[in-house]
Amino acid sequence: MNRQPHWESVYTTKATDAVSWYRPHLDRSLALIEQVASDRHAAVLDVGGGASTLVDDLLARGYRDLSVLDISAEALSIARNRLGESANAVTWLSVDLIDAPLQKARYDLWHDRAVFHFMTEVDQRVNYVRQLTHALKPGGHAVLATFGPDGPMKCSGLDTVRYDIEGLMRALGDGFALIDSTLELHATPFGNTQQFLYALFQRVSAHTT
Repeated sequence: MNRQPHWESVYTTKATDAVSWYRPHLDRSLALIEQVASDRHAAVLDVGGGASTLVDDLLARGYRDLSVLDISAEALSIARNRLGESANAVTWLSVDLIDAPLQKARYDLWHDRAVFHFMTEVDQRVNYVRQLTHALKPGGHAVLATFGPDGPMKCSGLDTVRYDIEGLMRALGDGFALIDSTLELHATPFGNTQQFLYALFQRVSAHTT
């Protein structure tokens, strides 16, 4: 399934603060990024960054090697317009992650809030981990946030996969060591909650595919 038209429709028909995953600031993600990538020259890739304000907050904290990847060109346009001239300091990648020509061992930190749980097919998950392993430096870190075991089974009209920490560790495989994890209840703009699993991993294997 080509999901690019779906996400373009979402971002062209809904306000950025009228989608279930909206948060004014990704505070937990920011804390984890600063925990393991305190060097402001660290190369950070925000996978599925969309119109999120994470890039704004990282720029404000002095990070200078930022890349934002999203399947929706409209989502990235919203973020770029919001940032104004500061957007020129960011690398914008309008591409499907699975097909993205990512540079080998380019990034110190990989951040993904709510992309991996849309990988409902085994081959999608295998390709995701292949891209993660390829693009992340040995010793680099990954911050992943997926729906937790009590999270929704659908989001934005698409099926999702829910994870506990053991399931997420199995999905990533032996090349990644768990550092920390926690469950968080995300309050949506509509007044309900979604359970997220936040996990911090370190790449411990130099093997790439």
